[in-house]
Amino acid sequence: MLSQNIIHHFEELLSEEVIVQQPLSGGDINEVYLLTTNNRKVVVKLNKAARFPKMFEAEAMGLQKLKNTNTFKIPKVLHFGVLKDVSFLILEYIAATQPAANFWEVFGRKLAILHQHTESYFGFEENNYIGSLPQYNQSCESASEFYITQRLEPQFSLASQKGFSFSGINTFCKNISNEIPNEPSSFIHGDLWGGNYMIDKNGMPCLIDPAVAYAPREMDIAMMHLFGGFKSKLFEVYNEVFPMQKEWKERISIFQLYYLLAHLNLFGSSYYSRTKNIIDKYL
Repeated sequence: MLSQNIIHHFEELLSEEVIVQQPLSGGDINEVYLLTTNNRKVVVKLNKAARFPKMFEAEAMGLQKLKNTNTFKIPKVLHFGVLKDVSFLILEYIAATQPAANFWEVFGRKLAILHQHTESYFGFEENNYIGSLPQYNQSCESASEFYITQRLEPQFSLASQKGFSFSGINTFCKNISNEIPNEPSSFIHGDLWGGNYMIDKNGMPCLIDPAVAYAPREMDIAMMHLFGGFKSKLFEVYNEVFPMQKEWKERISIFQLYYLLAHLNLFGSSYYSRTKNIIDKYL
């Protein structure tokens, strides 16, 4: 449970008395608590400040940038900072409910509109995180340059440090650079799996835990297909609002590779064969 010093600090920030603290499950990186004050409920995420520098600052920025698109419901960032050796993020509490009848249609439409937010470059103003791994966002001119240099290469390097080897990486990267569509960047959530959306009090989709960037939009689509949890109606509506480039289904594995490499580096060898199979496919 949270110490009285931390609780007192939160009470000062919120100008409210914390009545109940309750641990929340679901996160494997941070400690998460639901705090009930005399006025409302808030969610608090905590970690050691030195463990993942500026993680909550990056998350707060990503949430605010998503909120600024006026597409999805996004939990409001209330406070973030460091208290002694503990970093924290305080968020609006979203009470989960059941989906509305048109939930998946709305999800698809909102995602298509989100992805139509663009910039003249690929990247982002700050580096951030994918899970607990650093994610790099140096500005690039093309989708292929960004995906290869800012997404794949850092993960390949980390995998090598962890003892996982892949042959033909240079050839693979050259070959997929010819497969990646040359379309403008899209503002993407960046880690859009089934655990990173919620259903708000109106039965509508709410996005959490972003890893945002101006990036190839097929990255979000690929991640959504990696572990499931999204109904086909979402993609049908998405494609009506913002039609996908030809042969996007054939490219899903290319963009899933980044997330599989991240899982390999986070969770170990059970993801090795899937990553190797994708690389071998394009050699």
